[in-house]
Amino acid sequence: MSTTNYGFQVHAERLAIARLAPADDIPTWARGGFVAITRTAAELSIVCAQAHVPADIVQERDKIAFGIVGTVPMTTIGLLASLCTALAEARVPVFVISTYDTDWLLVSANHFDTACAALVRSGYRVTGEMPQ
Repeated sequence: MSTTNYGFQVHAERLAIARLAPADDIPTWARGGFVAITRTAAELSIVCAQAHVPADIVQERDKIAFGIVGTVPMTTIGLLASLCTALAEARVPVFVISTYDTDWLLVSANHFDTACAALVRSGYRVTGEMPQ
């Protein structure tokens, strides 16, 4: 698979991954330039700007999102596996979110530089800086 066709843009906000009870309403604090909401029988997960998430919510903070630039066809095979392998080999944990058009890799801020280096080493372009 050619990696030169894909690049990443770093999202400008630090994100939090929050966990609520499965029957909870979607809260008003679920906002920002990046919001992903997933409900299953076991939980309601919300990814959004960490500045909006109340302190008393179960959450993982300081996540940085790398978004694949452009549209990734749903028929693409092996791209996520390749990306996750590159990050795993660099010992970077990753939280993946897929949308209709593309995929997002969320890593902890303390792994940002290592994640960038691993992606570049694997042939991907990374644009943007770590948000404060």
